[in-house]
Amino acid sequence: MSDRPVNLNRFRKEKARADKKARADENSVKFGRTKAEKARDKREADRTVRSLDAHRRDDA
Repeated sequence: MSDRPVNLNRFRKEKARADKKARADENSVKFGRTKAEKARDKREADRTVRSLDAHRRDDA
């Protein structure tokens, strides 16, 4: 054992922070997308909408 006393509150909080960070990292891998991926998907969706609107028939 070490000669210094251990602050149990600090130890508990550090462990909680580490657990929270690990859970956040797992979720970011599972669900997260990068900003570039989101922008690419938005551009593709916009391009699809423009293409469909350009080919729309006017039956007025």
